[in-house]
Amino acid sequence: MGDDVRLRAVVTLAQGMAAARSPRDSWRAAALGACHALSGSFAALSVWERERGRLRVLANVGERAEGEEEFPENEAYPVHRFPEITEFLHEQWAGGGEPDAWVETAEGPVERAGYCHQRVAALRRRGRGSCVVAPIVLHGRAWGELYVARRAGTPVFGPGDADFATVLASVVSAGIAQTERLEEARRLAFTDALTGLANRRLVDLRLDEAVERHGAQGAVVSLVVCDLNGLKRVNDTLGHATGDRLLERFGSVLSLCGAMLPGVLAARLGGDEFCLLAVGPSADEVVRVGEEICSRAGELELGNGVACGIASTGDPIGEVTSARRLFRLADAAQYRAKALRSAKPVVAGRDGGPDDPVVRLADAPPPVPGERRRIRGRDRRPPG
Repeated sequence: MGDDVRLRAVVTLAQGMAAARSPRDSWRAAALGACHALSGSFAALSVWERERGRLRVLANVGERAEGEEEFPENEAYPVHRFPEITEFLHEQWAGGGEPDAWVETAEGPVERAGYCHQRVAALRRRGRGSCVVAPIVLHGRAWGELYVARRAGTPVFGPGDADFATVLASVVSAGIAQTERLEEARRLAFTDALTGLANRRLVDLRLDEAVERHGAQGAVVSLVVCDLNGLKRVNDTLGHATGDRLLERFGSVLSLCGAMLPGVLAARLGGDEFCLLAVGPSADEVVRVGEEICSRAGELELGNGVACGIASTGDPIGEVTSARRLFRLADAAQYRAKALRSAKPVVAGRDGGPDDPVVRLADAPPPVPGERRRIRGRDRRPPG
């Protein structure tokens, strides 16, 4: 492969990773780009999980053997089965510089230096003739490895390929660093700084997606909206630092209770308002979690419990075609819970279906200018 061809391959790999919109896209672009650049038939990207002492596969691309998934959930290998990892990353790298890639072939010895050479055995088992392994270094530490293989019967990798793989690993490292920076920026953009829960921006996005899924597939979508009682009193009498601690503690309660539902999103909407968004669980399951939230919130020191409202497409609340409507229903239920000083959630639609007072409140015309009403905040959402 000429220098110009290899240069274009490097550029293609870098561009592919730069265009990735998620970590998975980035992993796949890295493996595909390296596989193409080295004329391989298969490639994998793996991360070294030090705390678990294992090498976990993130992506497999190209001609996958039986059992090799593109994005495996549980494909991992104990590091002690691959002593060359620590050999190359600690012994040969100790003198300084970047760790070099190396080549293995199916013709190599399976027994080497007193241990079973797993890579050679794997090449033979999967019908591959050779592989090149390139350590990936990120922020000055070993991050993982890039692995590219060729099928049996094709030219095996040579020293020049190993040198080129070392260059590709550096490009992949830069791409992974960029992906991590973007992910951190996204995390901060969608995270409430005080509680660590999701913020209103992420709730809006997820709720729009959930309502679309409800319309297309009939999935049950439920929203639990909670208003933490007594926060103003705590702020005024004990200071905002104490109020912040109360918010943090309730955020922990919400997260703990929300974990009872699969895939739930726990969020702080702002001020003293929080919510849970659940897609899939039945309305009854969500109501039980809402009751648990109310019970645990009532036990918090300094606080005065919560007003909790629930709206679920699993209850008779009428047609839900927009996130705005479900939000208004849940907020109206919360407003009623606060007015009744209820120690349990108020659930939209469970006191008369369409004639339910919560449903009627949510569906009432917007208030005239100057009229104060609790659900006014939801009217600021664009029509759905």
